[in-house]
Amino acid sequence: MISREILRQVKRIEITTTRLVEDFFGGEYESVFKGQGIEFADVREYVPGDDIRTIDWNVTARSQHTFVKQYVEERELTVFFLVDSSSSCNFGTASKFKSEVIAEICALLAFAAVKNHDKIGLSIFTDRVEKYIPVKKGKRHVLRVVREILGYHAEHSRTQYETAFEFLSHALRRRAVIFLISDFIGFPDNPKSLRILAKKHDIIAIRTTDPLESKIPAVGLIEIEDAETGERAVVNTSDPGFREKYHKAGLERTEKINRFFKSVAIDKIDIDTGKSYVEPIVKFFKIREARVR
Repeated sequence: MISREILRQVKRIEITTTRLVEDFFGGEYESVFKGQGIEFADVREYVPGDDIRTIDWNVTARSQHTFVKQYVEERELTVFFLVDSSSSCNFGTASKFKSEVIAEICALLAFAAVKNHDKIGLSIFTDRVEKYIPVKKGKRHVLRVVREILGYHAEHSRTQYETAFEFLSHALRRRAVIFLISDFIGFPDNPKSLRILAKKHDIIAIRTTDPLESKIPAVGLIEIEDAETGERAVVNTSDPGFREKYHKAGLERTEKINRFFKSVAIDKIDIDTGKSYVEPIVKFFKIREARVR
């Protein structure tokens, strides 16, 4: 059963994201992602300058004239959302939890995909794949995907990225655009399964972070808890040395993630939950569109 609150959220997000798609994306979405490949369309007579590798020898032999094959890009895309639902995403000191921002980002991109008649699918993971929705087209399917992301309650708290990547390698047979959306807390140093996945698919990593995860204020003694393991510790935030060490650890974690994604040619979008997620996504589309051109 779907609660009325979830349905209200879905409707609100649908209205908001549809407007954003119309106002900000325009034709950029279609121009930055390539289709599944090329497919045969027709033949025409050879003209000087044509690539001889495209000659259709069967038609040429029958007609006694040289004909070449014509191809068109197969426009239809498979867009897949691989969404982290571990306990660390249920955290937020700004206006929204990271999990709420993740759901809205998925909705925005899903409605952009359905506007272009693309197929979408979803996988929600923690330390295992907890939910899988196969790719399908249509607005009703998009609304189902958004409902699942908003209303899903994870059964497990920890994160195991390799399991999700290996599952997707087997689940997706055709090339897809994969949006990997997570806070990347506990991300492994060199996930080989993601390297393999990136060779076949176009992967865009979207990292959501809370302002408190990079810089902690001086508020005296506080108890902190690891959302995934439940471990607790008391720390003195008034100690400048602790705050510096905390900030440095965050920077090192970010640098490690950035270095890995760069090594496997995975684009990355950083989303701060204390700010608008629209601007970084629009900026990404514009940069990628310029790069494609």
